[in-house]
Amino acid sequence: MQGKIPVIAIVGPTASGKTALGVGLAQVMSGEVVSADSMQIYNSMPIASAAPTVEEMMGIPHHLIGFADPETRFSVADYIKLASAEIKDISSRGKLPLLVGGTGLYIDSLLNGILFGEEDNSEQRAELERQADELGMEHMLEELRKIDPTTAERLHINDRKRVLRALEVFLLHGKTMTELNEETRLSGSEYAPIYIGITYKDREKLYERINRRVDLMLEDGLLTEARRAYDIGVGKTSVQAIGHKELFPYFDGTATLEEVIEALKRATRRYAKRQLTWFRRNEKINWIYADTSEDVLDEAVSIVKKKNGGG
Repeated sequence: MQGKIPVIAIVGPTASGKTALGVGLAQVMSGEVVSADSMQIYNSMPIASAAPTVEEMMGIPHHLIGFADPETRFSVADYIKLASAEIKDISSRGKLPLLVGGTGLYIDSLLNGILFGEEDNSEQRAELERQADELGMEHMLEELRKIDPTTAERLHINDRKRVLRALEVFLLHGKTMTELNEETRLSGSEYAPIYIGITYKDREKLYERINRRVDLMLEDGLLTEARRAYDIGVGKTSVQAIGHKELFPYFDGTATLEEVIEALKRATRRYAKRQLTWFRRNEKINWIYADTSEDVLDEAVSIVKKKNGGG
């Protein structure tokens, strides 16, 4: 651990309480928060992405939130570059970096030291985009399954960007993304992370929180925010986020408000399920169950002290 930068990673499904726990730990341990959320980076969707409000931040500095335009193409490599710089800066000032979010790919790639090439082959990508339009994503995912079943297994058919990226990587390097990730895993990451996961023992309680959060988002102006994105045809990237696209059929006049709200709640519950599946594979995560814990913050502080050898 010597010479490595200490980082606390707070992970878990959406609506589990990561933001509040991150702020609480930052207050107790003199820390600052670095967001690990692939949609909170965009400045056009603070409500849909559940970006923490100024009140929720409670004076704790938060980094990598709301800085990118919705049209911006933002890769895992981009995230690693920016998050690494923020973490080093926080640590250099004697503060503790807390990585808080639910985008498992960002968190794992950063903390495990996985390197992503910066190469950009627009011709290759355009050809793959054309094939996807012509043959459909089912065909593209099947092609990926033939060459890289591991990556294909963890990607959803609707995750067009990452499916095509995985195919592009193979065509550029002659190696699968799985193989490259193994090869480029650094001999030792520059971080000494402690992982804390927060979720609910009773899955139904998490789903109730998700449903309630959607209702609160609507009260906070989600329809207006999504309508703005719909009207200006905002970026292919940010529109993929859960929270906007589910409402578009209502604006189209092809579904009622009740129907799209239910669709949004359902999509968010499914997303939470996928997040849990991702994080469950990481045996380093120390799980806290918010519905059975006497005090989530106290439990998190105890985990950190224990991992640091403080009993």
